[in-house]
Amino acid sequence: MALPTRTTLPPGAAAFTLLPRLLRQLSWRELRHHPWRNLAAMAAVMLGVALAFSVQLINASALSEFSQAVRSVNGQPDLELRAVQGSFDEAIFERVANHPQVTAASPMLELASYAITPAGQRLALRIVGLDALVVAQLAPALMPVPAADPDRFALFTPGAVFLNPAARQKLPDTGFQLQSGLQLLDVRVAGAVSAGGAPLAVMDIGAAQELFGKRGQLSRIDVRLKAGTDRAAFIRSLELPSGITAAEPGDAAQRVSNLSRAYRVNLTVLALVALFTGAFLVFSVLSLSVAKRAQQFALLGVLGLTGRERLLLVLAESGLLGLVGSAAGIALGTGLAALALRLLGGDLGGGYFAGVAPSLQWSGWAAAIYGALGVAASLVGGWWPARAAQKLPPAQTLKGLGAAQVNGHGHWISIILIAAGALLAAAPPVFGIPLAAYASVALLLIGGITALPWLIALLYDRLGPLVAHRLLPLLAVERARRVRESAAVAVSGVVASLSLAVALTVMVASFRDSVTHWLDVVLPADLYMRTAPPSGSSSVAGDTVYFTPEFVNAMAQVKGVNRVSALRNTTLLLDPGQPAVALIAREITDPASTLPLVGSALPVPPGHVAIYVSEAMVDLYGARPGTVFRPLSQSFSALASVERAQPATTLIAPPAASSPTIFYVAGVWRDYARQFGAIAMDQRDFERLTGDRRVNDLALWLDANASSSEVEQAVRLEADRLSGAGALIEFASTRQIRATSLKIFDRSFAVTYWLQGVAIAIGLFGVAASFSAQVLARRKEFGLLAHLGLTRRQILAVVAGEGAAWTLIGSVAGLVLGLLVAVVLVHVVNPQSFHWTMDLVLPWRRLLGLCAAVVVAGTVTAWLAGRAAAGKDAVLAVKEDW
Repeated sequence: MALPTRTTLPPGAAAFTLLPRLLRQLSWRELRHHPWRNLAAMAAVMLGVALAFSVQLINASALSEFSQAVRSVNGQPDLELRAVQGSFDEAIFERVANHPQVTAASPMLELASYAITPAGQRLALRIVGLDALVVAQLAPALMPVPAADPDRFALFTPGAVFLNPAARQKLPDTGFQLQSGLQLLDVRVAGAVSAGGAPLAVMDIGAAQELFGKRGQLSRIDVRLKAGTDRAAFIRSLELPSGITAAEPGDAAQRVSNLSRAYRVNLTVLALVALFTGAFLVFSVLSLSVAKRAQQFALLGVLGLTGRERLLLVLAESGLLGLVGSAAGIALGTGLAALALRLLGGDLGGGYFAGVAPSLQWSGWAAAIYGALGVAASLVGGWWPARAAQKLPPAQTLKGLGAAQVNGHGHWISIILIAAGALLAAAPPVFGIPLAAYASVALLLIGGITALPWLIALLYDRLGPLVAHRLLPLLAVERARRVRESAAVAVSGVVASLSLAVALTVMVASFRDSVTHWLDVVLPADLYMRTAPPSGSSSVAGDTVYFTPEFVNAMAQVKGVNRVSALRNTTLLLDPGQPAVALIAREITDPASTLPLVGSALPVPPGHVAIYVSEAMVDLYGARPGTVFRPLSQSFSALASVERAQPATTLIAPPAASSPTIFYVAGVWRDYARQFGAIAMDQRDFERLTGDRRVNDLALWLDANASSSEVEQAVRLEADRLSGAGALIEFASTRQIRATSLKIFDRSFAVTYWLQGVAIAIGLFGVAASFSAQVLARRKEFGLLAHLGLTRRQILAVVAGEGAAWTLIGSVAGLVLGLLVAVVLVHVVNPQSFHWTMDLVLPWRRLLGLCAAVVVAGTVTAWLAGRAAAGKDAVLAVKEDW
């Protein structure tokens, strides 16, 4: 083989001039000789980049599509006046429309209901009532376009609806029924609108108010101002009631972005775990490659190739592995994103973009960033093998004596890193993202891995005297103790992968155990019934899909029913920049048994109304126990004024005029169903303050001898007798809800189990590669042991003992580090990301089984890696020095 020659160039320029020829003549041949090993490293990088990039593309495409749909529905007004809860009195519209600084004002009534097709299928449908005479100026995508045959006044016909493309695909083009309470209202399709997004129906605002019993109510007013108008001064001049907020047009899309941001970031971080382990695989592959080519590097050193040039050569090899793997990962990630968007839509399981079917929106900047991450991970993984190639002593290596031992560093660096990680774990989130916690996890892992030489010395210095009189264990322990740096390098992959596996196992077990206990508290009844499907829009449809008080009373009289408890679910928009908060009115006689409280319930001062807030309310709105929550007082004042303006019915009785209610935070409870806040209050207080007697869910306690199937049949018959809508009721037993919830939970975390397996497999591959590199450098040592009388089996036992010793310390370190990382994930990352806490649960049997499996697999891996080194070539290698 002709070696490249050095020209008379400056040292730095000569290195980069030689590099392409060295890559072509040396590195390419190594790649062709061991293709599968290098392909495995590239595949690991490819997988990490593909997962992270596909998550980015899916979420960016879904968010962009959702934002476009919001813009098409909301139009482009200068301001939106929205109700904090439900609706507000339409009398405010006249004041806004006649304001001298307003050029156009469009009233809106937004509702959520379910469409029932002639085949009996139910479809969540958003309904917008509007004034067609002004909507074209502010939201042209909502302008109804009549079909060819209807007359020009079809829009104003009661029961006429105009569907957007998503609704036209799923609903008949003639007519269907809309659900209001337990009644079915007939509507006919009179045309179309061009607005995108989820299924939508547009009606005349007067027809919508009449159809759903919302006379005199609006939910939104879109406003266009004259040029140069000061928006803040305009809002102040309106003197809006407390139940109306003024928001920018983009606030709705921003709320969804905020809602899904933590979910997206955590998915991306989880996907980057594969890239993190891919860096260790690159490290293992290049460590083995450098060990096998040690004499080639030594010969190049003798011929004039400097240590820095050898360093650059190995780094270039790792960079090329990362570049090819990243390019393949970008292509694979694009394909995965396109497939996921086609099959699953924009929802990755979080429920934030349900109903959105976006097209793929490829981003060159995102591809460059994630490709650069893949290359950077590969370069990090190749740094230590490159340093090993740089520090090779040419004379010793050519004689087969191996590299000089690396001096260990003090363990104070590791202590500083771990301490810094602990301090960062106490830092607050940045824009709602636990960036400091992620940095804390990284520092804990790096600090723990760098402490491995010190930990090995600490353990085996005490273990050595115990095996002093047993030859084979003594050889294994002494080898691990005296080459602690090499042992640390060999097991670093196992420590990293095992610590991540332990942390994820503890986090998932803790979360599942907390969810199980939470379900035990929130599901005390035998049977649950609702008329809204358990979808993401059910709480939004709470004002149009409900049970009447007469129906609730009838259910209490059904044979087999011992007790009935009702629940009212509505939403409050307390902050235009945040998603809506759920308001739950239910029977709360004993808060400790009714709600999964965190701590004890506080006594309520006289004249105050008790509310119990979820943990998210504490973080986002400062609703701390023992304080008065004034934003809710303002919302209820507005809500009571709206209900007072409506005609009295059996569903809504006008509340008595009174001074503003004082709401007292009497406790905090865990809520794993609503990430951005929920408020629970006693149903009697809710009905007294609002006059609203509607109910969304019923919990039934059955008699001891009652059959749930018979009770369901009796309930449907009674519903048919009262309203003819027995088919609209859905039932679920406590066991069914628990099983479904835990099944969804396990499916959501299935990817973590897969990542654990991948991480451990990569760690064991690193052990195999490290041992292969070690035994190649120790062929003469094994040959000498054979000349001294050790059999091949005994030499393999020594190698296997070294593997057991190394992976044992790696398992101990991985277990301890994993538990530290788990504490950060459970007590910092989850509360900061999703605003809920959980109890730390340590599944010791599973964790110890995981560590034992790693030790056994590492021992077997070391034994397999040492088989070639203990053969005839090892005996003959001793003759090289004779």
